[in-house]
Amino acid sequence: MPGERWLRGALAAAALLSAAAAVTIFFFMAALGWPILREGHLVEVLTGPWSPLRHQYGIRPMIVGTVCIAGLALGLAVPISLGCAAFIQTTAPKGLGRWLKHLVQLMTGIPTVVYGFVGIFLLVPLVRDIFGRGSGLSVLAAGVMLGLLIAPTLILFFVEGLAAVPRAHRLATSALGGTPVQQLVYVLLPQAWRAILAGLVLGFGRAVGDTMIALMIAGNSVAPPASILDPARTLTAHIALVIAADFDSPEFRTLFICGLTLYALTALGVVAMRRLATKHMEMP
Repeated sequence: MPGERWLRGALAAAALLSAAAAVTIFFFMAALGWPILREGHLVEVLTGPWSPLRHQYGIRPMIVGTVCIAGLALGLAVPISLGCAAFIQTTAPKGLGRWLKHLVQLMTGIPTVVYGFVGIFLLVPLVRDIFGRGSGLSVLAAGVMLGLLIAPTLILFFVEGLAAVPRAHRLATSALGGTPVQQLVYVLLPQAWRAILAGLVLGFGRAVGDTMIALMIAGNSVAPPASILDPARTLTAHIALVIAADFDSPEFRTLFICGLTLYALTALGVVAMRRLATKHMEMP
C-alpha cells in the first residue's frame, strides 16, 4: 500500500540520517585531530600523562578514569535494575508494579545536574565520613551516582524485554507449579536476553558519555586513580574543562583524540555485547 511504502521510506531515511550523522562526527574529529596522527604522536597521547606545563598532553589518566567510573556504575546498576524489573514484571501486585514503572519513567527525565547536586551535598560527605579519607570526591562517589542515573533506563529496557515474553509460556510455567522465581530464571530471562543486552549497550554508552556527574563529583584529578576512593577525571569531563584552550594549541588538538577514544570505547562495548549474543545463539 502507498501509505506503508511511504512509512518504510521515512523510517529508512531516518536510519540513514542517524548513521550519516554519526559517521560525519567521527570524520570531523578525525580531521581536526589529524595533526597529532600525522606527526606520529598518537601512542604518546594515549599512554602519556597530562601536564601541559611540561608539554605533556597524554590522556591515559582520563581513559583510566572513564573505564573505572563507567565500569563501577554499570556493575552497580545492572543487578539493581534487573532486580527492580523482575519485581515490577513478576512479583509486584499489578497496581504497585504499574505505579513503580511510572515512577521509573519519571526518573529518566530528571536532569543530570540534579543527580550531580545530590551527589555533592549528600553522597560525597557520606563517602568522606564513612571512609575518613580525602574529600569524598572520588571514583566511588561518581560511580554510585552514575549508576543511579543509568538505572532507570536499564529498568525500562529490562521490563519491556520481560513483558515481551509470550503470556502462554508464563501460564504454562504456572500450570506446572513453577514459582515466580522459577518462572523468572527458567522462562523470562532466557527469552528476554536480547533486550537485556540492548539495555547493557545503552547503559554502557550512557555511562561512558556522561559529563556532568563526573565533572561535579569525581574530583577531576589528572592522575590515574589507584583506588575507588581516589579522585579521577573522565574523557568527557576533560573535554569540558579544556574546550576553552586556543584552537591551534596541542591541548585543543588532543580533545579530538579524546572524542575518537570515546567512539572506540563505545564500539568495543557494542562488539563485546554482540559476541555475547552470538555465543548465546550458538548454545544448544
